Amino acid sequence: MVERRPLFTLFCHMVLVLGIVSIALPVWIALVATTHENTEFATGTPLWFGDLGLSVFRELLSNESTFNNSALPITHMLTNSLIMALCITLGKLTISIMSAYAVVFFRFRGRMVAFWMIFFTLMLPVEVRIMPTFEVITNLNMLNSFYGLTIPLIASATATFLFRQFFMTVPNELVEAARIDGAGPVKFFFDILLPLSRTNIAALFVITFIYGWNQYLWPLLITTDVQYYTIVMGIKQMLGVVDGVIEWNKIMATTIIAMLPPVIVVIGMQKAFVKGLVDSEK
Repeated sequence: MVERRPLFTLFCHMVLVLGIVSIALPVWIALVATTHENTEFATGTPLWFGDLGLSVFRELLSNESTFNNSALPITHMLTNSLIMALCITLGKLTISIMSAYAVVFFRFRGRMVAFWMIFFTLMLPVEVRIMPTFEVITNLNMLNSFYGLTIPLIASATATFLFRQFFMTVPNELVEAARIDGAGPVKFFFDILLPLSRTNIAALFVITFIYGWNQYLWPLLITTDVQYYTIVMGIKQMLGVVDGVIEWNKIMATTIIAMLPPVIVVIGMQKAFVKGLVDSEK
């Protein structure tokens, strides 16, 4: 029987409301800011909608907006971010699931050494590896290219570890039954293992997509051509005004637009994402 505790329930609800407000308030301010002229920000931050309506969004998405006397291709940068996020996501999932499959289901000399070498890379922060990685990409002439944007980021020790832990829960009887039925390694992988892993794949897809979409430091290092700018880089460029007024309404509108793809991915894969995390905990 669950004991009723009104005060504790009230406290939990208050904490929940405060959490929702702390998350939603910045988004609300950003949305409201898109409907005001830039001059209105000199006296304070407006908390209610202005007279511009959706005109700033229409201007941005029609590529008619400018900053620093140059075109701001919002749709082009959105496309670049989408390509980068999808390539990183698919690359991470493919490499991780194949690496975990090899480590768990194949017996070869040094397989555990290989796994622990992959796992130890979690102890190296990105800042430690970023300059050697930049030098390698420079020597391979991958600057200002989608290859340079995506290839260095597609390996994931975390995803490999999670897939390995899940594969270790697959019963040996299932493996033996597949072998008796004549299923080779490739058929077992595609017909049995992949369907069993779909919730884990969905959970990792959401996490890695958001990781790839939010990348800022790495694209900033290897891209000098505006044709390869991502939407996160575009927001930073809009803040870099030397002379003149910072166009806060356009910056906030671009921020709202940049939030939409990850939100759509999370909402669309919510059930599979939660189930994948729960299954991983088990």
